Amino acid sequence: MAAFTLADVKTLREKTGAGMMDAKKALEQAGGDIEAAVDALRAKGLATAQKKSSRTAAEGLVGVAVSGTRGVAVEVNSETDFVAKNDKFQDFVHKTTQVALGQSADDVDALKAAAYPDGGTVADKLTDNVATIGENQQVRRMKSVSVTKGAVVPYVHVAAAPNLGKIGVLVALESEASADVLADLGKRLAMHIAAAFPQALNAESLDPEVLERERKIAAEKAAESGKPENVQEKMVDGAIKKFAKENALLSQVFVMDNKTPIADVVAAAAKDAGTPIVLTDYVRFQLGEGIEKEESDFAAEVAAAVGG
Repeated sequence: MAAFTLADVKTLREKTGAGMMDAKKALEQAGGDIEAAVDALRAKGLATAQKKSSRTAAEGLVGVAVSGTRGVAVEVNSETDFVAKNDKFQDFVHKTTQVALGQSADDVDALKAAAYPDGGTVADKLTDNVATIGENQQVRRMKSVSVTKGAVVPYVHVAAAPNLGKIGVLVALESEASADVLADLGKRLAMHIAAAFPQALNAESLDPEVLERERKIAAEKAAESGKPENVQEKMVDGAIKKFAKENALLSQVFVMDNKTPIADVVAAAAKDAGTPIVLTDYVRFQLGEGIEKEESDFAAEVAAAVGG
């Protein structure tokens, strides 16, 4: 019996853009492991590289809030987009984000145990919302950033309400530049971050496991080239350097002009302001990032029901 189903083949094709037979063969060789099959197809050049954010499925909202030199982003999930448009749900996300702003650590359990403005705890209000709205909801994650002197600039892409939307970004700028200068630079950087999806601030901060996975894929591609081993090593090193450059924020090319590295954008702003500006950190929360939601095939369900 096959170690995978037609649904697995469909999922793999959606993730990679590979053909039916290539997807089936990759799953057979990977023993039904979809992620291993994705890597195999990428190594063979049969997959379109896709970021995890392109597989987002969960609904809800991301909230952002800033107070002084500290900012926080919070994601609250719901089952449907309909609930995300509900005033009661939006009010909960807004107030929960404000509560998170007063927390000392990025701890979701501590956030849920914290006092809610309307009484009780955040968890109590969440339970009440589930009962009232009739749909499961979860406070999924939170992350804060801060600077000693400067600004934390918030940005929401596809806003559903003020400071609430599908993608929430925070940009931390350490500087003595004026508030207007930092707000303008921060918004431009935040818009880039929302669009470009950097995986880390710089190359040194990239996840070692992600780099190792990319190295293995690059090594398989190099091996298939049939070139000498020393050439293959250079090919792999080149591929990893390219990956790091494209996925580390400071080395990414600014989406607004498609030529200037982000580090140079910040340096130019500092020169114009006449004082140093350092991009020290950022947050990018995309709704449902990394969550896989089951999608039912309505036609298949009807056919099965009729056949049953």
